[in-house]
Amino acid sequence: MTNNELIKELTSYEFEKEWFEFKVNRADEDEIGSYISAISNSCAIEGRDYGYLVWGIEDKTHKIVGTQFNYDSHTKSNEPLIHYLERQLSPRINIEFSEFNYQGKRLVILKIVAAHKTPTAWKNERYIRVGSSKEKLMKFPERERKLFWVLIFGHETIQNTKANTQDLTFNKLFGFYGSRGIQLKEETFRQNLEFYTEKGEYNLLAQLLSDNSGFPVRVSIFGGYDKTTPLYTVDEFGFTNLLYTLDDLIRFGNVVNIYQADERNRVLTRKEVPLFDSNVYKEAIINAILHNKWTSKASPMISIFKDRIEIDSMGNLGPEQTIEGFYKGESKPVNEKLAEIFLQLRISEKSGRGVPAIVKVYGKEAIYFGDGFIKVTIPFNRINAVKFEIEVEEIDEETAKKILNQIRKKILSEIIKNPHITKALLAEKLNLSTTAIDNNINFLKKHGFIKRVGANKNGYWKALIK
Repeated sequence: MTNNELIKELTSYEFEKEWFEFKVNRADEDEIGSYISAISNSCAIEGRDYGYLVWGIEDKTHKIVGTQFNYDSHTKSNEPLIHYLERQLSPRINIEFSEFNYQGKRLVILKIVAAHKTPTAWKNERYIRVGSSKEKLMKFPERERKLFWVLIFGHETIQNTKANTQDLTFNKLFGFYGSRGIQLKEETFRQNLEFYTEKGEYNLLAQLLSDNSGFPVRVSIFGGYDKTTPLYTVDEFGFTNLLYTLDDLIRFGNVVNIYQADERNRVLTRKEVPLFDSNVYKEAIINAILHNKWTSKASPMISIFKDRIEIDSMGNLGPEQTIEGFYKGESKPVNEKLAEIFLQLRISEKSGRGVPAIVKVYGKEAIYFGDGFIKVTIPFNRINAVKFEIEVEEIDEETAKKILNQIRKKILSEIIKNPHITKALLAEKLNLSTTAIDNNINFLKKHGFIKRVGANKNGYWKALIK
């Protein structure tokens, strides 16, 4: 990567990351030294080979302003700056400055190598980045533990991280492979799919693909445009083989994605318009599952609002992935072995078409890189002729909570998961009488939460969500 490409990449982030820092002219030698320690150690945790200190860019606005910083200068004790920095760092690491012009402005880059085998210290004090701040490592014992773990065992992956439990079964995995025409062998599938750590214990990949992964993916449906509005249902998909969770989430999207009658400019035939692009939703869900940082023990999250769906995956881009490459579809998955399995099962491709498909329909603004998460936003395309809403904004939050009591929320949740569910099955699942189910179903229909489509025998339920 050239210096120009590097600056374009770094300034494309909304905020500074833990592996780079922008400055204009400030050049206190001890501050530079402590930043080298902090960025070097943070690079190790992030799995990056190098970090950067860049002079000539405003840290808040990322505006290119140029710098007068001179790295060939001397310290207050008249020692060459580079020699002083190298002497006070332990273990000693190479100091590599470079300067160049960018957009007509002079910039200076200090390239910092990641810590290796032992943390990098400045004057015998170890530092770490916490967000965009520089802190003493000893003040953050959890980060200190993680740094030493990485330096000893390597960067955490779903393959070298031990599963939460060793009592795992894989009946559903055999079923899923069989449905794709692939037969697993009991004697060899664990080794072939790399389900063991170096110590011979089940790893996190094995846990994710076991019959009970222990990872739920939560789907929250809100009555308004943000999370301050009434929350009327939270559903959990998961606690099963991750491949089945993925299938359930894709089916859920098909249920929510109603087709609307577009009567505008009608001549002979009526046009049916979906609420959102189903292919984009599918690709976004696959990417969220595939690129989620499962080693953080956090799952993707889905939030549905009046005007959009938000799909959050935990973690940042992989250390070898640039933002520009991400948009172009360059395939550098965070979970490489899981990506291989998805490819084998024809769930995804190595062509990297997922992100470009999202960008083609909804633009780059549909993808947001947060601090420790990536969000994909899928806006709704509403046609005025179709009423697809719950009028919870017409009432206050307390009234909304009373209307949607726990029983009604559970019924609504089951209907969203399975639109063809019968009243008898609802009664069995919720341990209620058929009379109670009838009464609550009638209430939900009366207040516009659901409607019945088709005959009682062959029809289905439709959840009306605004």
